[in-house]
Amino acid sequence: MNLSLSDIAPPLRWTSPGQIAPIADEPQLPEAWWQAIPLDRVCAIVGTQIVAGRLADLAVAHWGHLLLGDILPLLRFSDPAESERTPEMLGKDVVQKLFGGVLDRLLEPAAAAVPVPARPDRPLPEVIDAVFAAMDERQRAIARDRLYAVNRVTLDELAQRFSVTRERIRQIERDLRDHVEAWLGGPEAVALVAHVTWLRGRLGSAVPADDLAAAVPWHRGDLHALGIPAWRFVRTLLTGYEQADGWLVAGGADELREKTRQLFADGPRPLAEAVSMVAQLGVREDVAERWILAVPQLRVLDQHVVPWPRSINEKAEAVLAVAKRPMAPEEIQERIGEDYSLVGIRNQLTADDRFRRVDRNKYGLTRWGGDEYLGIREMIAREIERAGGEASVSTIVTSLTSRYDVSESSVRAYSGGPGFERTQRGWIRVAGTSPTGEAEPYQPRKDVPETRRSFRSRDGRWWHRVDVNAEHLRGSGSPLPTGFAAYLGMAPGGQLTAATPSGDVVISWHNQPTMGSIRNVLADFKAGEGDHVFLTVSDGGELLTRFLPGAPTGMPPLNRALYLIGYTAPVTSEAEGLRLIGARIGLPESATREEVFARLRERGDRDILGYLGG
Repeated sequence: MNLSLSDIAPPLRWTSPGQIAPIADEPQLPEAWWQAIPLDRVCAIVGTQIVAGRLADLAVAHWGHLLLGDILPLLRFSDPAESERTPEMLGKDVVQKLFGGVLDRLLEPAAAAVPVPARPDRPLPEVIDAVFAAMDERQRAIARDRLYAVNRVTLDELAQRFSVTRERIRQIERDLRDHVEAWLGGPEAVALVAHVTWLRGRLGSAVPADDLAAAVPWHRGDLHALGIPAWRFVRTLLTGYEQADGWLVAGGADELREKTRQLFADGPRPLAEAVSMVAQLGVREDVAERWILAVPQLRVLDQHVVPWPRSINEKAEAVLAVAKRPMAPEEIQERIGEDYSLVGIRNQLTADDRFRRVDRNKYGLTRWGGDEYLGIREMIAREIERAGGEASVSTIVTSLTSRYDVSESSVRAYSGGPGFERTQRGWIRVAGTSPTGEAEPYQPRKDVPETRRSFRSRDGRWWHRVDVNAEHLRGSGSPLPTGFAAYLGMAPGGQLTAATPSGDVVISWHNQPTMGSIRNVLADFKAGEGDHVFLTVSDGGELLTRFLPGAPTGMPPLNRALYLIGYTAPVTSEAEGLRLIGARIGLPESATREEVFARLRERGDRDILGYLGG
């Protein structure tokens, strides 16, 4: 016998020696004995069961997802039922017993064994053709149009064509299958069976379906007796392969896709390393990159394989992880290359704790560390704090312009503006602080009564109205007015986590107050674009919400204005409506129509003003 173990066990040919050796090494045998020494000599030295045990160990350790018939194709002929199971199903002891039985049969004395010719006496297409040439026209038609057809003809069509019952066609089809299977087990098909065994090793665990036709030249030729390409007949012999989305996959395609995704669960990998990792699953290295691209939720980005889930946040994280440098939102949007708005990407970068703003228009990953860019005013305040409560403008200018994309004129302008004051020696400090740097409570430029879309309920609690748009529904974060955030007890640099039954909502204040995704909250209400959600945070940290669907068409203007402050009951007059609106925006009951209009203008509630004719 001139066959090595790797000749009859294809996975040994595409698994790296570094993985095989620790399991298969034998002190009595040289290195790489599984491909260097004929199998009969190996078994004579260490014993058939030792060889079967080593192969079983490898199957359990590295090929547990493959069918046993793909690991040792000869098992398909000695034990067809068990060959369709995997090492994970059966365990090492059963697998060793099955493999040992195959090796024992293979190593029987030559006189008792069927001679296996080294090469066929005639071309394989002729060998296959001879099987079907001996059949009648009806049998060949059933084989061509049912057994080996891409689009199978129905039993009824064939029954009508040959004037027999559909059950007769079914019986002939069954007899044909049995006849071909019996032929494959005989001496005339030995060369074809050897070819299929070789083919399984070449294909591996996943291969583009077109590779089957291109594997050898004769696959593309026709079988004259049937008038079909030879590869279509050969495809039926590759039991255990599933055809899915243009790929032939050993075992289940979904299972192999999931195993491929799990390889990259920890983050990006260089493409060359990724190809080697996927090859460990039995995918040939020359098609591994194509397989990766065919697996949903994976993507090749800048010569790296990255997890590519549905979330825009995780896609942005993958882009930054591969780039290994901070990037502008515009560049991140370009790298993602999908239909995400720039506003949505900015909101996610601002609201998600995985990202850190590191420059005026650049974001990095929080795990990289480093200072967070908070805006020029906040950055000046931080420099003053680091200096002990006061610092010279020149020192601040030098520090900030050397580290961030800000101009000297901007830093000087902010230093002399609101929020900072001069000390006796001409340096600056944060306005409202003592010489030791103690800060007074944060005061926003506009308090909550002067804040757009903020309304007070009868119990004195203030609510903010969110007008639902596509970005909210997609899960993007959204800005909150400074006055409302300050009402919630926040200040620049702070963060607030509000609890909801469907998950926490994080409100953070970096450059501006930003509320994280409320998509789950909107989903609970089945909200759509144009609907309204009024929200606030309770003293216990719970996000309180009230949902109002978009106003019905035909609602009178005064009622539309009241609807926008969350009031839905009928009113008797415009005066009553204005009184209600005034109370909701923090005015006394005695406020005049002009005072209500003036407050709405100051707040920026132009939508309400429009319905009131203001």
